Amino acid sequence: MEFDISTTIAGVGLFLLGMMFLEESLRKLAGRTFKIFLRKQTDNKFKAVAGGAIVTGVLQSSSVVNLMVLAFVGAGILTMQNALAVILGANIGTTLTSWIVATIGFKINIEAFAFPIVGVFGITMALAKKDSVVFQWSKFLFGFGALFVGLSFMKSGFEHLVGQMDFSNFGDQPLAVFILIGFGITTVIQSSSATVAITLTALHSGAIGLFGAMAMVLGSEVGTTIKLLLASLGGVAAKKRVAFGNFIYNGVMIVLIMIALTPLRNFIVDGMNVKDDLIALVVFQSGINILGVVIFFPFLNIFGKFLSNRFANHDQGSKFIKAIPPTVGGDLGLDAVAKETKGLLILVVDFVLNSFGTYDSTIRNQIDHEVRNKSTHEKYDLLKLIHGEVHNYVINFNKGTLDSAEAEYLDRLASAVRNGMFAAKSIKDSMNDIDQFKNSSNNSKFQYYHSSRESVREFYRKISDFLTHPATPNVFEDMVNLYNEVHKGYNDRLNELYKSGMDTDLSEMEVSTLINYNRELYSSHKAIVWATKDFLLNHEQGKYFSELPGFIR
Repeated sequence: MEFDISTTIAGVGLFLLGMMFLEESLRKLAGRTFKIFLRKQTDNKFKAVAGGAIVTGVLQSSSVVNLMVLAFVGAGILTMQNALAVILGANIGTTLTSWIVATIGFKINIEAFAFPIVGVFGITMALAKKDSVVFQWSKFLFGFGALFVGLSFMKSGFEHLVGQMDFSNFGDQPLAVFILIGFGITTVIQSSSATVAITLTALHSGAIGLFGAMAMVLGSEVGTTIKLLLASLGGVAAKKRVAFGNFIYNGVMIVLIMIALTPLRNFIVDGMNVKDDLIALVVFQSGINILGVVIFFPFLNIFGKFLSNRFANHDQGSKFIKAIPPTVGGDLGLDAVAKETKGLLILVVDFVLNSFGTYDSTIRNQIDHEVRNKSTHEKYDLLKLIHGEVHNYVINFNKGTLDSAEAEYLDRLASAVRNGMFAAKSIKDSMNDIDQFKNSSNNSKFQYYHSSRESVREFYRKISDFLTHPATPNVFEDMVNLYNEVHKGYNDRLNELYKSGMDTDLSEMEVSTLINYNRELYSSHKAIVWATKDFLLNHEQGKYFSELPGFIR
């Protein structure tokens, strides 16, 4: 069989597929376990480094661990310093793949054990139930086999290329060229492990020398930071700081290692007497990541403080309550909560309308440009953040500075924030249904989406008017009428679903989905009406709503 460049590309694809299957199966089998372990390992920097290395070594994906770190930082679970420590450990853990490839992949007949693994567990995976443990373990072992089949293809492809092409002048290229190659490959495929496997294969076949291979590994270390940078875009400032810190760390390490590359190579080959170039390369990769921990660990606190001054937080989380400590309380604190409540309700309106692919220009003009351009998922995360901050602020509020009417108003504001979040959550829970209806080829489902979209737009136009023109003379009567419209609208929709004959071209499952979607939609409507009346109406007017009939049944 003749091998060429297409075989090498196929090998890279299979290797990446194997890595992806390994990663996905392990996340399913023990995803929560790894998260809990990582959280417990982050109460000090030493444990954070060890935890990052262990979890990455098992998951075989520093990207997964780094994305976990971003999530923990965004949720306020991890400090900046400990997050950076986890990433330092993850860089060490990811070298385990390189050791497996270098010590096993080129020392034995790969096909003899990899092909049967792929065959047996590929068939098992195809026959097993998708949510079963058997399926996940089969996926894991299939991924393990595919990884080595891909390595075999890469090895054969490179050997053929070396036999057909003259690489004698390639090794004379500046090391910067090899760094850029490693960076470019990793940036495109987003797997430093795959880049190192490609590098080991090229080194084994004689396409490149040890110096060039070391430079490619350095480039891969920076290339893998790009995924983290992209994942932090649009996120809270803390996420951007961690991603930026990871990029700076790897960039600085490249410069330092490049300066000392020749002494390091001589130390590994001559001082440590490592004569196998493949082993020398993975010793180099492991060594520079361990060296990075040694160099940067003492400066993590300083580095963390430096990063904390980067990326302003003006577009993230609450705005007004941050300026007034809750222990101060009084009129200033109450006014800050009121402003925060209005801001959250405006964001809820924007989030719901965006979920249906539309917007209200009056509402959008009251939202910061940075927030306005976030995705619906990012806006929902921001709403949760603000909700949590207001909730904690109200709990710690110095209520001794308020009279009874002001204390009651504070409680109503807390209720408005809570109900506003409920309104957003009901829509968030329905987003899969919204997308399904919007893209459905079934006319009944599509028309139902279209009509509900128009009703949402009309409903939230009225909510927008209440929030942007709160001094309207008949606001109480208008809100009561809107609530009654919601009540009537829910019943009318429900009767339409049961009596209009829509189920003639819908399955029982689809009819059930529409009924549940209708319930979530109008639960959201009721919650935002309740939030708006808590925010705008006085105590006596608000009590009237409690006497109105509910509409969910």
